[in-house]
Amino acid sequence: MDMPTQRGSGSLLVAWQLAGKNLLIVGGGEIASQRVDSVLVTDAHITVLTPSSGLNPRTQKFIAEYPTQITHLDKKYDNNPAELGLLNYDMVLTALDDVELSRSICQYCRDHRIPVNAADIPPLCDFYFGSQIRDGPLQIMISTNGNGPKLANLVKRKIVQSLSGNEGAAIQKVGTLRVKLKERAPGVGGDVGKRRMVWMTKLCNEWDMDELGKLDDDSMIKLLNEGWEKNHVPPPHALGIKHSVEMTFYPMLVNSILPSLIGFAVGVASCVWLRKK
Repeated sequence: MDMPTQRGSGSLLVAWQLAGKNLLIVGGGEIASQRVDSVLVTDAHITVLTPSSGLNPRTQKFIAEYPTQITHLDKKYDNNPAELGLLNYDMVLTALDDVELSRSICQYCRDHRIPVNAADIPPLCDFYFGSQIRDGPLQIMISTNGNGPKLANLVKRKIVQSLSGNEGAAIQKVGTLRVKLKERAPGVGGDVGKRRMVWMTKLCNEWDMDELGKLDDDSMIKLLNEGWEKNHVPPPHALGIKHSVEMTFYPMLVNSILPSLIGFAVGVASCVWLRKK
């Protein structure tokens, strides 16, 4: 289905690299725990500012489990950004019930060009979190641009149902293979770079996710020897990789064929009953 081209009212969806950056979360409740969960994977240095009495159990658990990555400042934000040292942070997230306090923090951050997000107050946000799917190196974000977070979750559910579950492993193995290929055929750009790209693209098109996910060190070496060196992509079975037959027709059976069969059976039974009468 072709999607119509749209202009305006959208956002630039980017993968923000926060490794080693300083990130402040003001608040410690349920929303704050969701924010901590979202940013932990980025390897940022996280500071949670809230009194201990306001810490959600999940937030407490994160602080206890990641003491080298998360710092807890056990105090209430007193609306003094200079004293807190907001300028030392690369990103600020507020998760507060106090809208005016969130507004004050956001204004200060915006005045000093610090990216800021205020939970549940879209007009104050420089960016949104959206609904996210994570499977190893695979990350998918669904955004409604602040219009309907619940609908984003429903779309997320549909996408998850359409995935096989092998995507994360396949991407991880392809990433490892790319590193090995670059070690064997180093160079940036030029003919070598173009040939690497063409060969990897061909591999990803000809092998499915399940087959790519079964690559190990030995089969990768064999694939490079038999494939890259000879400028072709061998089939998986040539490397001893067997394809798992999945019951992919089952959801279709349940959702479409089965109801039709039940309807047919009910119709036949009704006809038989009427004849007997």
